[in-house]
Amino acid sequence: MMARQPASPRFTYGLKKAPILAALANSIFLVMAVGAIGAEAIRRLMHPSPTEGGTVVAVAAIGIVINGLTAMLFARGREHDINVRGAYLHMAADAAVSGAVVLAGLVIVWTGQRWVDPAMSLAVAITILWSSTGLLRESVGMSLMGVPSGIELDEVEAELAALDGVEAIHDLHIWPLSTTETALTAHIVTQRADYPDALLESARAVLHDRFHIEHCTIQVERHHPAGHENC
Repeated sequence: MMARQPASPRFTYGLKKAPILAALANSIFLVMAVGAIGAEAIRRLMHPSPTEGGTVVAVAAIGIVINGLTAMLFARGREHDINVRGAYLHMAADAAVSGAVVLAGLVIVWTGQRWVDPAMSLAVAITILWSSTGLLRESVGMSLMGVPSGIELDEVEAELAALDGVEAIHDLHIWPLSTTETALTAHIVTQRADYPDALLESARAVLHDRFHIEHCTIQVERHHPAGHENC
């Protein structure tokens, strides 16, 4: 994978952001798929066409099994990796579409109502759009180096400020290195410059244990720099 490429003089973090771009592409694809499904459903509602209910049910049932099993493979990691979540939503959406097709096929077989199939497709499109909106929003935010979801900047600042001897925190920045790794930089003001190593160790422990931030760069200062007296 691109994300596993080692660091280079040009890409000093390697290509860790590749999964973020993949998640963004996946979410855009889901939105485009919703548009295509919705447009086709509306067309078929306005101009119904004959549908072989039995054939539709058989083919869609196979799709449910294949896509459902594939979605289950991604289910466990979707909470911690936005890219895995995108793949999970993709497979789950395909399974949902197949399920809707099976239901529509059965209704067509029993009642002969041809409008059921496009109506069900439209309902599935709305459901997929609702579930993929959050993925799109989060992947865009990560691409723009926003603070990852699940981490509040104010909480991080408060935890660091509560460390023994810390007077102030300024220039605090948090951004995603990848879909699973977070980076942080901060300046800590303290008059107890005789123990910077212990302070840095305490700060790293808090960031790791409380916020799961592994990559941190912290500068210890004895005085408030100009323009940061109230930070």
